[in-house]
Amino acid sequence: MEWWDRAGRVGAYGAAVALTPYALIKVSWVVGALLGLLPVGDGFGAVEWVVLNTATIGMAGAGIAVALALVRPWGLRIPGAPLVFFAWVGTGFLVPVLPYALFTSLLGSAGSDPGGSGGHGPSMPGWEAVLIQAGFVGMGLGLAVALPAHLRRRRPEAFAGRLGDRAGGPAARASSWAACAGAAIGLVWLYWAAGGTAGISHPAARDLGGRLLAGLSGGWALLASAGIWALAHGRPARLPRWAPLAIGWLGSGSLFAWSGWKLPFTLYLALAQPAGTVLPENLAAAAVLHVGAIVTGAVMLRSLLSPRTDASPTATGTATAADTAT
Repeated sequence: MEWWDRAGRVGAYGAAVALTPYALIKVSWVVGALLGLLPVGDGFGAVEWVVLNTATIGMAGAGIAVALALVRPWGLRIPGAPLVFFAWVGTGFLVPVLPYALFTSLLGSAGSDPGGSGGHGPSMPGWEAVLIQAGFVGMGLGLAVALPAHLRRRRPEAFAGRLGDRAGGPAARASSWAACAGAAIGLVWLYWAAGGTAGISHPAARDLGGRLLAGLSGGWALLASAGIWALAHGRPARLPRWAPLAIGWLGSGSLFAWSGWKLPFTLYLALAQPAGTVLPENLAAAAVLHVGAIVTGAVMLRSLLSPRTDASPTATGTATAADTAT
């Protein structure tokens, strides 16, 4: 067993174990609310609280199942497209916010719940808050390692050799355009994170956390663009292919997942205009950026999955040997 396969197994099992306490905590909230033993969250009725937390239990269960599918033999029997898509989206959600989770933990706000429970229980003890935060951090780190390892088991030829062995291909032009679009979107987000005011309608609504998230999103967009560009053009020639592939997977997933979540909320604010809820960004500009990020992330994914017709003999031989062993 090679080092990357061992690392992938540790990452997948670690992700599943890390998220299990989160699921158990949410089960206790639902059961406690139904039996009248625990209060519901602020601003929620009993039915809303139970339904919302039941949904997050399902999401946690799906995340654990995806993590195990990336490492267990039965995962290779699952059709690759849906498994890879859900793992790609989940990784795109979790990995980019790991620095943000660390930052908020250092500031003493470790009780945030990225799972969307709408807040946490009014009497939630500190150990539950720590477990929730640790669960998402562990899941993100585990998927970041397990997904590339799983892809390498499915398609070893895509990871073989160095960039200079296989440049170009039928998807090179689309990849180049996607890399340019991703870089442009990332630079806008970094500009907003640095305090830029163009495209900002409500400067007073900006806070440190929002600017940090914008900066992280912009950074991952630039990393994804760099990885996709390197794969399309085969430079630097001596760089192992797995490095830009892994960066491209993580960054493109971030573009697609986060903008796919933010776009409906942005459109809702633009159409419903609820009182007391504003975004710092101009809603039209934000919507355009999110649409661009979703499309760019999808094009990047397609370029990462597209076969290379000009594979080198060495890479082809490696793939054949691996397939035979499998």
